[in-house]
Amino acid sequence: MNLFERTGKMAIGSRLRLLTAKVTEDATKIYELYDIADFSPKWFPVFFVLSENEAKTITEIANEIGHSQPSVTNIIKEMAKAGLVLDKIKSDDKRRNVVGLTEKGIALADKIIKEQWPDIEISVENMINEATHNLWEAIAEWEFLLEQKSLFKRVQEQKKLRESKAVEIVHYDTKYQSAFKSLNEEWISNYFEMEESDYKALDNPEEYIISRGGKILVALYKGEPLGVCALIKMDDPDYDYEMAKMAVSPKAQGKNIGWLLGQAIINTAKDLGASKIYLESNTILKPAINLYYKLGFQKISGRPTPYKRANIQMELNLNVK
Repeated sequence: MNLFERTGKMAIGSRLRLLTAKVTEDATKIYELYDIADFSPKWFPVFFVLSENEAKTITEIANEIGHSQPSVTNIIKEMAKAGLVLDKIKSDDKRRNVVGLTEKGIALADKIIKEQWPDIEISVENMINEATHNLWEAIAEWEFLLEQKSLFKRVQEQKKLRESKAVEIVHYDTKYQSAFKSLNEEWISNYFEMEESDYKALDNPEEYIISRGGKILVALYKGEPLGVCALIKMDDPDYDYEMAKMAVSPKAQGKNIGWLLGQAIINTAKDLGASKIYLESNTILKPAINLYYKLGFQKISGRPTPYKRANIQMELNLNVK
């Protein structure tokens, strides 16, 4: 259709729904062709499962056909009204109510399997042979791919990737001092309380971080400072620098700023000849902890900390490939 040529892949859902509608419309006519009246095509997965084996619970049917329990419940009610199934049959396990086909349902299943099924199988197979691409195999492949990663997740990743291209990581300048302080105050105050060590570094970043050999990086999104992170020089035989004071504005969520800042800080440490980076955090900050692990940090323990809020310590060995 010309519409789908214009919309491109954006309308994949609409195109699949249109295709489904065409097949469903034909399915209704096909049931009538075999003198099967008052049978809705949407019932078929439930009907087929019940025709194969013994009676089943709503949950078992839903799990087998990949539908929700409410959806299966509604279908069972419609099929019961048509006289095809019996609901709430007592099973051997008295605690379970099951659903099974009635005599009418069993007779219909026999008719479908002997007459309708073979004709449809051959007709669909003929269409597959006429087509350039095997739709049946393609559907199976798409189902597998979507099971591994949903379309929503794939679009979410592309959105993040596109927006991250508008992020620029720059070195600290005095004009970013207020952003460095406000971004950190915002997230610290949201979860914890500001401490004396925080005020020292945030009020005087040039004195307490940069003049002592550290670095501060700022993430600009469309020119606005929405993320910051510091690399603080440590007077410690085990570690060269501490990654600290990482903060990203809530309105920048989903733009990959934390990841980009973390990578930039690590690369800066490498350029400075560092071999190990240290950091402190708190386990209630699950997204942050996941980010640190993704960046390559590993949990350690036993080091003293000036922060009351710190309950996890991590390190990154830059010499490990």
